Amino acid sequence: MRRDVRLVDRESRICENSAHLRHPGVDALKYSIFSLIGHALSRERWPLAWRSPEPAKHYDVVVIGGGGHGLATAYYLAKVHGIRNVAVLEKGWLGGGNTGRNTTIVRSNYHFEPNAHFYEYSLKLWESLSQELDFNVMYSPRGVLNLVHTPGEMDAAMRRGNAMRLNGIDAKFLSRDEIASWIPNLDCSPSSRFPILGGLLQPRGGTVRHDAVAWGYARAADALGVDIIQQCEVTGMRIEDGAVTGVRTTRGDIGAGKVGIAVAGYSSKVAEMAGIRLPIESHVLQAMVSEPIKPVLDTVVTSGAVHFYISQSDKGELVMGGDLDFYNSYAQRGNLPVIEDVVRACLALFPSFGRLRLMRTWGGIMDMTMDGSPIIGKLPVKNLYMTGGWCYGGFKATPASGYVHAWTIARDEPHPLNAKFTLERFAEGRTIDEKGAGPYPWAH
Repeated sequence: MRRDVRLVDRESRICENSAHLRHPGVDALKYSIFSLIGHALSRERWPLAWRSPEPAKHYDVVVIGGGGHGLATAYYLAKVHGIRNVAVLEKGWLGGGNTGRNTTIVRSNYHFEPNAHFYEYSLKLWESLSQELDFNVMYSPRGVLNLVHTPGEMDAAMRRGNAMRLNGIDAKFLSRDEIASWIPNLDCSPSSRFPILGGLLQPRGGTVRHDAVAWGYARAADALGVDIIQQCEVTGMRIEDGAVTGVRTTRGDIGAGKVGIAVAGYSSKVAEMAGIRLPIESHVLQAMVSEPIKPVLDTVVTSGAVHFYISQSDKGELVMGGDLDFYNSYAQRGNLPVIEDVVRACLALFPSFGRLRLMRTWGGIMDMTMDGSPIIGKLPVKNLYMTGGWCYGGFKATPASGYVHAWTIARDEPHPLNAKFTLERFAEGRTIDEKGAGPYPWAH
């Protein structure tokens, strides 16, 4: 992670010093083998991926948050709705929040129809996103396997798999013997600490390179004329006659016809600037990687009972995660007991990994709602919108979140895919509690 941060910071400084080399609305250079050969032979410098302009006095739309969701919102506003006078405001560097701090898993294996249809649409966007953005996001459909350890879990997995198939989503139940043959280093013996009875597989699920998502959307949005402004923290909202008219930032006031919030774990803090209290708590979720090794795991393995998920990155690192730290925090770091829990769960399922060294850990700020489902739509202040409350599901939702958020901003009405995810559902008793855990944000 530190190496990625230095790379982005360096690129940001280059952009700031050379913004005049690109002009808004100019098509980005198409990445291809031919452009690669051409630049190798000519020895010309590659053009900047995006500009770093000074903020204008007014935009049609201001999007707060330069992560995947905010950049995707800006891209689809320009691409689909023709709204190009858009600014993305990021207080740090692009992708420096949860976009660059997750375990890169994408899937759509949900039971309830609102979640199933939304995340399936997102997965379909992932499948063609590299071609859409002309930027390799490294989508790898290696499959996501949810292990089951008890007869009750098996029944729940069967019901969820059947619901997925009824909604047109790929799902396959594997027996313990099939799993043991496929993943030989997974302890499938009857004497294991958590005996494995089978697992629900979504073959099209997998992983995506998180940094590439932010960079790809930024490059594509910039080519359409969107201003991407880093090191520009929003400190307040300008509200007149019950409607938002702009934002106050560390780089001056910026007027806006409409404002979209896409700040993940900071959703409550930003909405509070407009006098809105959201049913969201912010919690730390840690992730970690081992030292790199040769390929040993060609799928994503998760276990609800063990509270653990693992995959292997293209660099060879084992990417792992588990439960929340279970206290409210805005810090992008956690505590050692959770790291110990994750490692203990890893060794319970994969004993052979015990000789590996843990290389680094980090934390992301999870915006946990009262029912475990997101909030995407209009807010009580006119011309103010949000996409947030993603709990564990933010990264995999990135393309669909941006698409429907842009739709809602442009048309001032929800897209059918986010019509159920309104803020009003909590007051109206229409919660979408996929896990059935009740109104406890930390339980989802």
